[in-house]
Amino acid sequence: MAAAVAFPAVANAQIKTLPGDSLTVTATVDAIEHASRSLTLTKPDKSVSTIKVPKEYERFDALKVGDKLTVTYYDNIVLRVKEKGEKDVNSLGESLIPTPGAKPGFTIGSQRAITATITAIDPKIPSISLSGPNNWKYSSRVVDKDALKLVKVGDRLDILWTEAVMLSTTTPK
Repeated sequence: MAAAVAFPAVANAQIKTLPGDSLTVTATVDAIEHASRSLTLTKPDKSVSTIKVPKEYERFDALKVGDKLTVTYYDNIVLRVKEKGEKDVNSLGESLIPTPGAKPGFTIGSQRAITATITAIDPKIPSISLSGPNNWKYSSRVVDKDALKLVKVGDRLDILWTEAVMLSTTTPK
């Protein structure tokens, strides 16, 4: 969920979309450890990271030292105040779509929908705390302080998170 919730300044049963982050990072493959499926990557700022690549990542053996990996991350949140008596939601859907070609690439996405209950509101910070299924708990600052006047402790929200990661690999010429 975003670091600061831009809480919906809307009446009950209306929907508010909170545009999330979109971040693109390119890194160069500096080392490959095939046995452990680990990559050592260097970003443009010269920072170095080592990552373990899951078995589901197809065409791992096609990676070469010097390849450039470009990863784009995107997320989005939709909030809706539930009407009294509406059923709770609790679902997760995921998909992985490999990119055709000799080099590794894919798009992976997930969407999580839950119903959460407002457990606390602090107008001084301003912040809100929520609880949901499977002992899920979340607290966040609220960007729109006036929106807190539209909800109260005990109100229920449907929260829909959408996340996607796209990865492509290129070989420098």
